[in-house]
Amino acid sequence: MTKKLAYLIEQLPVFKSEGNTNQEITNLCFDSRQAKAGSLFFAIKGTQADGHSYINQVVAAGCSAIVVSDTHTFTSPLGADIAVISVKDTSAAMALMASTFYEVPSSKLKLVAITGTNGKTTVATLLFNLFRSFGHQVGLLSTVQNQINEQIIPSTHTTPDAIAINQLLLQMVEQGCEYCFMEASSHAIHQERVKGLQFAGMVFTNITHDHLDYHQTFDKYISAKKKLFDEANDEAFALVNKDDKNGLVMLQNTAATRYTYALKNNADFKAKLVENDFNGMLLNIDEHEAWFRLVGHFNAYNLLAVYGAAFLLGKSKTDIITHLSSLQPVKGRFEYCRSNNGIHGIIDYAHTPDALENILATINQIRTGNENLITVVGCGGNRDTAKRPIMADVATSHSSKVIFTSDNPRNENPDFILDEMQAGVKPIHFKKTVRVADRKEAIKLAVSMAVKGDVILIAGKGHENYQEINGVKYPFDDKAILNEMFDLFNPINS
Repeated sequence: MTKKLAYLIEQLPVFKSEGNTNQEITNLCFDSRQAKAGSLFFAIKGTQADGHSYINQVVAAGCSAIVVSDTHTFTSPLGADIAVISVKDTSAAMALMASTFYEVPSSKLKLVAITGTNGKTTVATLLFNLFRSFGHQVGLLSTVQNQINEQIIPSTHTTPDAIAINQLLLQMVEQGCEYCFMEASSHAIHQERVKGLQFAGMVFTNITHDHLDYHQTFDKYISAKKKLFDEANDEAFALVNKDDKNGLVMLQNTAATRYTYALKNNADFKAKLVENDFNGMLLNIDEHEAWFRLVGHFNAYNLLAVYGAAFLLGKSKTDIITHLSSLQPVKGRFEYCRSNNGIHGIIDYAHTPDALENILATINQIRTGNENLITVVGCGGNRDTAKRPIMADVATSHSSKVIFTSDNPRNENPDFILDEMQAGVKPIHFKKTVRVADRKEAIKLAVSMAVKGDVILIAGKGHENYQEINGVKYPFDDKAILNEMFDLFNPINS
């Protein structure tokens, strides 16, 4: 694919250009290692590095066009053949130019973004599976994986960078996709990764404590989510959870057509949770009652969001419920397994206080109260440290026993993370807690403590099949380890 640089910069609202803008661009990049002749390099200032530091390196690699911040001062001239485009925000420019370079693929299918602290993956994946069940060609951009119909593309971020998003959307268009459902993280929205995309709709699930290491304050976190709705056009729909106190905040300045869903308040799409157990739930949606294979109060919201979005995309209510009731739960989201002697195991991605509390509340609603609820939980390293004591407080307040362990310690000392978690444990709960830094050993201990009827929750990693320690990702799958321990302590022939 080739585009004239002059054509690409025409799409920018404000810019200053120097040098040869008549050259052909064959590649976009913001990683200096990918720069070559024909590349347009974007100097992005990130949290770890500043792309402006690599300008001489990309020029030496043959790159003759760069986009820089208008505050950047060059220490040496680059030469008349080098085109320099100065903009206020290089991230926003990259998103806009990537959309143009790949021929605005978001306009050629119905693209729906899902944002919120919890539920993004479940809602996006269920929508993908639902529309596939209707017979459509569909794309998915999610935390678990990116997917184009049956083709699975590994995912490294909740929301890819702007170049990758538009590349993937173009592939979807070329393969006949009519719809794409994508998670839109607060980081991605704030970093302008979704700028320039033409959305058919946006869904807001909820907002609770998370990512304050990045956003610094809760108000800034809310503002990042709200930005998605503020920049929507009047042809899109905006569907928000009315039971979340910030749901209506998302709608305040949007040009999109506004809709709400709720379990508690009056809303455009309304549901009531009738029955709930480890095998699923009976849900009444808009006076239509059906059994769904997902579990829990929080999943009632997720199902209702999917139902509302599908209806706004033109599907009939009866067809939506019929197809939705047959879908399987999403991997790593309240994923259920059972030992040979009747111990219940649940794997869930819950890594925020609110998500963990929702999972524990659901389990406690289902169990009779005579069984133990053993929770294995940790907190990620090099991430929001403020939530660590809160996570520990939630776990110990709603569990019979809690084993604190490593999540993805990354470059932090696991014991230091556990110290910060334990600081949140109330004295009344001291005796029910134990710490085992080795996650496999922690799961082994939980199974050894459990008896028939008990429930073991392994929280925090969900679908992840690795554990990151000191910058290295080691194979690790919570569900596989749990089943291994079930077999060790409760073999089939025992």
